[in-house]
Amino acid sequence: MTPDILAALEQAKQDKRPVVLATRLPSGEQRLLPDPDAPADLNEAATRALDHDESGTVKLGDTDWFLHAYNPPLRLIVVGAVHIAQALVPFAVPCGFSVTVVDPRRSFASDERFPDTVISTDWPDEALDKFAPDSRTAVVTLTHDPKLDDPALDRALKSQAFYIGALGSRRTHAARLNRLRELGHQDDALSRIRGPVGLNIEAVTAPEIALSIIAEIVAVRRNAPLPSKPAP
Repeated sequence: MTPDILAALEQAKQDKRPVVLATRLPSGEQRLLPDPDAPADLNEAATRALDHDESGTVKLGDTDWFLHAYNPPLRLIVVGAVHIAQALVPFAVPCGFSVTVVDPRRSFASDERFPDTVISTDWPDEALDKFAPDSRTAVVTLTHDPKLDDPALDRALKSQAFYIGALGSRRTHAARLNRLRELGHQDDALSRIRGPVGLNIEAVTAPEIALSIIAEIVAVRRNAPLPSKPAP
């Protein structure tokens, strides 16, 4: 690996930017992808490697390439240390997510309620500013309290978070969207919010709702076809 490629790879890691180190076999020639100067099929193969978190050898034309995917860690930021969050964390961790629970209400955000979980008691906007959601981050708001959910959603919409979900009925979500419009968010940005959050599996209990949420997060991450949410 040349010093230039090593430096570029380290910079991408610091920037939390997904990249692929492509090595041509057997010559050992290397390049970082995506690269606008690279062949389209090589960039497409790199995109697939990142989407699937898989490294391996691909054959493109007469050339073999080893593609090493360097993805930032998957993260889930949960705003609201409520019962659904208690059920959601154990689902998210085995799916590969590093979970942070955000709630300034210390009686909710406790080690007893969320053992072995990173907890932030900052206000949600401050927490989101600190954690800087990237393209490998999902953000879910669960408090039903606009004072907590809205600032988190405002920050999430300004980020590259690949998934944004908000708990609440269609009526609640419609009111939420109006408040976010008053903060300057346009409808195309607001369409990023999955609300009501989760796949429609007729969930009722906290564990069922948590299951619907993690299923939707995984589906969005894997680019699975999803039914559109009904207009609030």
